Amino acid sequence: MLQRWTSPAQRRWAFWLCMASVLALCLMPPAQHLPSTGWDKANHALGFAVLAVLGLAAYPARTARVLAGLLAFGALIEVLQSLTGYRTAEWLDLLADGAGLAAGWPLARWSGVHRPAAAG
Repeated sequence: MLQRWTSPAQRRWAFWLCMASVLALCLMPPAQHLPSTGWDKANHALGFAVLAVLGLAAYPARTARVLAGLLAFGALIEVLQSLTGYRTAEWLDLLADGAGLAAGWPLARWSGVHRPAAAG
């Protein structure tokens, strides 16, 4: 569906904008009122499922690189949070990120936004 509605450039912009938004949300001071599911691990899983769908739609020929890169992005977030002084690194968050990626990959395939043979 997403591929029918947008150009490849628009899909890439959406992916990178979402990446920047996730990074900003993860590094904001906790006193801010942030969008939440009510459970931190679910926030991570949901965010990374969305990133997986957008990333695979943006770069359909690079499945392994997108998923590995997003997992590395999750690890980077944890490292950066540990350096803020007001956030802490929780490595179970990285596990939740991986669960989100594992859910997002088949969702992208099922929804039709990730078709590796139709790279473009």
